[in-house]
Amino acid sequence: MRKLILISFAIIFVLPVLFAGDVDKKALKKVKGKKVLIYTKNGEGYVHENIANSVKALKEICSENGILADVTDDPAAFTDSNLQNYDALIFTNTNNKVFDTEEQKSSLQKFIRSGGGFVAIHSANATERDWPWMWSLVGGKFVRHAPHQQFDVVVTDTNNPSTCFLPERWQVNDECYYSNQLNPDVHVLLSADLTTIEDKNMAEYPGETFGNLFPLCWCHKFDGGREWYTALGHDAEFYDDPIFRKHLLGGIIWVLGVEM
Repeated sequence: MRKLILISFAIIFVLPVLFAGDVDKKALKKVKGKKVLIYTKNGEGYVHENIANSVKALKEICSENGILADVTDDPAAFTDSNLQNYDALIFTNTNNKVFDTEEQKSSLQKFIRSGGGFVAIHSANATERDWPWMWSLVGGKFVRHAPHQQFDVVVTDTNNPSTCFLPERWQVNDECYYSNQLNPDVHVLLSADLTTIEDKNMAEYPGETFGNLFPLCWCHKFDGGREWYTALGHDAEFYDDPIFRKHLLGGIIWVLGVEM
């Protein structure tokens, strides 16, 4: 009887873990040889000190998984012909105005509409805040953030490659970003537990709009392409954290069109 119980526990608890690992390996095989462009441009205003380490982490994540990566902060890279070389774009901590011309914006739109992937990290939701199409692509627009502190992140979808390995609650030290203009078609993956956050201005926004859970990470299919955003990642050292790196890898996998 005891053996039967042990076997039952193995079936219930061990096999799903093994199956999840198999799915991860299959996903990683499918992204090998893909190519991404990591973009770091900031306009006038606040520039994150994390950019160099975020780029280092992203390059290592890509290299370790057979994904080719170029890096630039030059908006001149946004031409129709150049973007054809990439399967996805990664805007890491971009902020404010990041394009010089309407033609560059048009090239981004064409890339997405042709099925391109788009990853947005941390302050990327504060990019081109006067351009409604950009808000809709990223999935929301930066309003403000709570003071930097430790708080709980709740996994609201365990099936995405960026969240499937996380515990039900993930405790982080970060800035809790609040967005508005949320695209109604975003699929929320992670949410901040607002009951674990000290913020004297919370009543002003988000107030009770989202109850006790505020969206922090999401994905969606938009205008022909695929987009994934995480609000996490203020501190440079967080990009050395293996869990956060796995979170970023999962987002890249998803925008490259690999389903779990």
